[in-house]
Amino acid sequence: MTDLFRYPDGIVLNLAALGYAVSGWVGGIALIVAAGPIGSICGILLIAHALAISAYLIHECQHGTIFARTRDNDRLGAALAWMSGACIAPYAGLKEKHFRHHADRLDVVSFDYRAVLQAGPSWFRTAVLALEYAYIPAVEYLMRGLIIGHRWQLGGSSRVRIVTVLAIRLAAFTALGIAAPAALIAYAIAYAVFLHILRFQDAFQHTFDVYHAPDLAAAPAALVRDRAYEQANTYSDVVSADHPWMNALVLNFAYHNAHHAKPAEPWYRLAKLHRKLYAEDSTQVLPVRMLLASYHRHRVTRVMAAHYGSVAPEGDRAAGFLGAVGVSFLTAS
Repeated sequence: MTDLFRYPDGIVLNLAALGYAVSGWVGGIALIVAAGPIGSICGILLIAHALAISAYLIHECQHGTIFARTRDNDRLGAALAWMSGACIAPYAGLKEKHFRHHADRLDVVSFDYRAVLQAGPSWFRTAVLALEYAYIPAVEYLMRGLIIGHRWQLGGSSRVRIVTVLAIRLAAFTALGIAAPAALIAYAIAYAVFLHILRFQDAFQHTFDVYHAPDLAAAPAALVRDRAYEQANTYSDVVSADHPWMNALVLNFAYHNAHHAKPAEPWYRLAKLHRKLYAEDSTQVLPVRMLLASYHRHRVTRVMAAHYGSVAPEGDRAAGFLGAVGVSFLTAS
């Protein structure tokens, strides 16, 4: 076991997180299929949170913090991508895109969804904004649609992969619908909640420049930022600043400054690293309670905004922080 895992002190914690993600997902599906209304609500919340933990485990795999060998991290990351719906693009693409984010200190995105909305018919743009107003994460679904379109245009094996992935997932959802038609609606709600968990965290962790790179190529040297820029434009949107254990609800992904300072540090050490690096300095710390109003208030504005806004030094620090959309580490070309 110690030879298999990268860090001996993380064996139990990583197995516990993985066990929760898988069992929570399976258990949640069982609840929405067989339980009554209250059980279905519990199932929806359980699926959403289990998927979020699976996504943050993918992030750990991308940084190689779980297993000693890169191959094993990649295999687990790819398997979890099937669970979280991030399997449309190859896992290698997801990993490379995220590496570009760290290496170039930019928000690297494969597709410029804003350009798509601006170039498309007005009714389509209106529909997307209306869905976002209703708290339906339409941009995230659009990004996945753009991945499908891009992979299809590549032809050959990429087209075969898309057909295979869609066929398998369609078969799975058909089976779920046959077992309990209402479970399809419940799962759709759970997946939307899952996307909101991820996009809330993603929205307020950076005010980086955006770089569109469909081919995942490195940014030109003139665009690459330095470490000072990286830390000054990174924020730790912690679930709780006073109760560090609560940040385990998002696998400590909220300690984002510490993560960017030391990307290979495993999730369970990030709270300690954050205290070591920043002590009582809360300049880059934005607790969730401070961001909820901004997430709600700017939910439509941020979709087409040209920038992420800014963080005030004091007072209502998040009032002008619009946040990011479409920068998930689960989407790539």
